[in-house]
Amino acid sequence: MGSDDLEISRAARLVPVARLAETLGFREEEVEPYGRFKAKIRLECEKRLGPARAKAVVVTAITPTPLGEGKTVTTVGLGQALRHIGVSAWTCLRQPSAGPVFGIKGGAAGGGRAQVVPMEDINLHLTGDIHAVAIAHNLLAAFLDNHLSHGNALRIILERIHWARVVDVNDRALRRILVGLAEDCGPIRETRFDIAVASELMAVLALAVSFADLRARLARIIVAYRRGDDGHPTPLTAGDLKCAGAMAALLREALRPNLLQDLEGGPAFIHCGPFGNIAHGNSSVIADRIAARLADVVVTESGFGSDLGLEKYVHIKTPAGGIPAGAAVIVCTCRALKAHAGGFRVRPGAALDPALAGENLEILEKGLPNLAHHIRIVRGFGVPAVVAVNRFPGDSAKEIARAREFALAQGASAAVESNVHAQGGAGGADLARAVMKALAEGAQARPLFPVDAPVEEKIRTIATAVYGAAGVEFSHAAQLTLKRLEKAGLARAAVCMAKTHLSTTHDPELKGAPTGFTVPIREIRMSAGAGFVVPFLGDISTMPGLPTSPAGERIDIDADGNVTGLA
Repeated sequence: MGSDDLEISRAARLVPVARLAETLGFREEEVEPYGRFKAKIRLECEKRLGPARAKAVVVTAITPTPLGEGKTVTTVGLGQALRHIGVSAWTCLRQPSAGPVFGIKGGAAGGGRAQVVPMEDINLHLTGDIHAVAIAHNLLAAFLDNHLSHGNALRIILERIHWARVVDVNDRALRRILVGLAEDCGPIRETRFDIAVASELMAVLALAVSFADLRARLARIIVAYRRGDDGHPTPLTAGDLKCAGAMAALLREALRPNLLQDLEGGPAFIHCGPFGNIAHGNSSVIADRIAARLADVVVTESGFGSDLGLEKYVHIKTPAGGIPAGAAVIVCTCRALKAHAGGFRVRPGAALDPALAGENLEILEKGLPNLAHHIRIVRGFGVPAVVAVNRFPGDSAKEIARAREFALAQGASAAVESNVHAQGGAGGADLARAVMKALAEGAQARPLFPVDAPVEEKIRTIATAVYGAAGVEFSHAAQLTLKRLEKAGLARAAVCMAKTHLSTTHDPELKGAPTGFTVPIREIRMSAGAGFVVPFLGDISTMPGLPTSPAGERIDIDADGNVTGLA
């Protein structure tokens, strides 16, 4: 998203949110406006609106590159395009984190003529949900340290404390810190800060279906281990620290989804933002459930490629109460496909290699296997794969035609060119018709294993059937955790794989569609509140750092208080 996108956003003639909500079917008492153009929707409306009727289409992508494939643009544009051809459609997106906005990635409200607006609000605080997550998370950390400073009656094992602190900025200096250095502040111990959207609370918020469910999940969060009466370590929860109620109170408003609109006046929920490579990378269950009662099609976006966000949509979000996917859209670009040929060093903001910028069918051919891999993943879940070739200015018609031809040969139900960035809904009409044809097949995504399968079986199946690995290797630490899952009540929990988004493997340097590799499981963390365990595939940072020239250097306000430089 560049300065032109900001100007397009500001030029939009928006419908006041109260009027928008009324036309959508909400009652006045179900809408809590936050200014003129955004509002929270009360959960009580779900029962009144009756059963869900919508089919869900999940927008995913090939393996991401630093070039950006336009997945959010395509998601917003598809919602606009469906309404353009007369379909009742609703868009559901994740909320951007301030970390990427001020770091390197930029905003996440779409771009060009396919945006959710107002983009400044979406990228800068929105209704404060991420701040609520951070405060509730850090309150639990404060309760924990306060208990230690008052004598540690629960016999918490200092070396087995897992609950960190969080902040919604990229700050690598906080990856390792010491607390308790001041006098009378409890024991000195090492801990860390994670970025707020990596908090388990964000995952809990995105999966909870009611206030009661939220409260119960918060109480189950494992923060540390304590010495049991038998001398053995036993999980210590937020409920044990008597903090879950206060956390629920802080998150009460945050559980209500945020209503906004796209550039063409269509409805959009932007709610929750769990990271796609650390958490489950999908917007909230509750937003999809409400939208599904008001539309015939819900368009939702999952984080990163289909090996991450879509896999977690099927195995984590849907069992938690989400709408089963009826089709998936795989977004790609010709330049990103060429980057997957290997041999290119692609960096955000740096000049594009001429071989990527200009027509080069030979290099494109070498990168196409990555697209084939993602088509196989989607088809493996039993739903049609619609490939959207997102057109950039200057793209080669021959390359686009070759990508479409290849996708069809690999089993995609359709492969169409998307021009939503330049033309809005009208530029995605072909994509919308292809999606409706795919949804008409009546398929529903099916998991690759029973919901109650053992954790180890789930890990091995995801690694082999989704990533294409030959096998899995568990570290000694990971093996110990597997043995402890039964005592924590997580032996058959969902699995949320934490791995690089830059490859279908655990190694970001392996491009294309590698096979025959072994996936290393370095450690396994327990997220009992979210209801899943998190295997770490290699080194995954939960606190990103800022680049040499952060995007925040260019963000400012003018004399009238308007934001400038937001990208």
